[in-house]
Amino acid sequence: MNYNIDSLPSRTAKPRELGFTMVMDKGLSSRQAEDMIETSSEHIDIIKLGWATSYVTANLDKKLAIYKAAGIPVYLGGTLFEAFILRNQFDEYRRVLDKYDLSHAEVSDGSLIMDHDKKCEYIRTLTQQVTVLSEVGSKDAAEIIPPYKWIELMQKELDAGSWKVIGEAREGGNVGLFRSTGEVRSGLVQEILTKIPMEKVLWEAPQKEQQVWFIKLLGANVNLGNIAPNEVIPLETIRLGLRGDTFDHFYKGDQ
Repeated sequence: MNYNIDSLPSRTAKPRELGFTMVMDKGLSSRQAEDMIETSSEHIDIIKLGWATSYVTANLDKKLAIYKAAGIPVYLGGTLFEAFILRNQFDEYRRVLDKYDLSHAEVSDGSLIMDHDKKCEYIRTLTQQVTVLSEVGSKDAAEIIPPYKWIELMQKELDAGSWKVIGEAREGGNVGLFRSTGEVRSGLVQEILTKIPMEKVLWEAPQKEQQVWFIKLLGANVNLGNIAPNEVIPLETIRLGLRGDTFDHFYKGDQ
C-alpha cells in the first residue's frame, strides 16, 4: 500500500481461497484492460468475460494476453456455455477453451433448463481439462429456489468437482440471491452458510449495498463477484473499512 494506516482488517494475499474478487469484463478494449490492470491487478483474482461477450469482442486474443501477462485467470460467462449446450456443441465449447488456452470455465444453467445430473456430468468432464466454477440460481426473477434446494445443488456440484460455486445475481444484482429491488435474501444466504463452507462460495454482488452487506456479515475476506472494473478499488476500500459504509465496522479503537 502507499502508506501506513493502523488497525485495518487483515486481507488474504494472492493466490487466495478467501477474499476473492471476480471482475466482470463486458467488452473492455485492450487499452481499457491495460488501464484496469495498471490500477487494480493486485485486487483482482479472476476475470469473467460476461455472458457471451467474448463471441463478439474484437481483438480477443490481445486482451486475453494482457490478462495472462498480469497473472490473472480468465473464464467465459456461463451463458456462453449454455448457448453451446443448447446447440449440442459441448465438444466445440471444449475446443474453444483449448483454442484460447483458458484455465477456468463456468458451468451454469441460469437460462437453460438442464437436468442437474447432466450438469454435474459436464462439471466432471470439464474438470479433466480446466478448473470449474459452477453457478446455482436462475436468471428468471420469477423462479424462486428454496434454500434447501440451493444447498443440495451446491453440494452436488462441489462433489462433482467444482472449485467454487457461484450464487447467481446477474449483472444487475436483482435475481437469485437478491430480490428484484436488489435487497439480499438474507435468510437464504444464512441457510446456505450452515452447510456450504464460506470459502467455497463466490457471491455475485454487483451493487455497492450488496457488497457492504456481505462484508459486514462475513468480513473483509468474503468472496465477491460480478464487480465492475471501475468498482474494484472502491470495493477494496470497503473491505478495509476505508469507506463510509464500513468505516466503523472493523475499527475497535485503541486496545
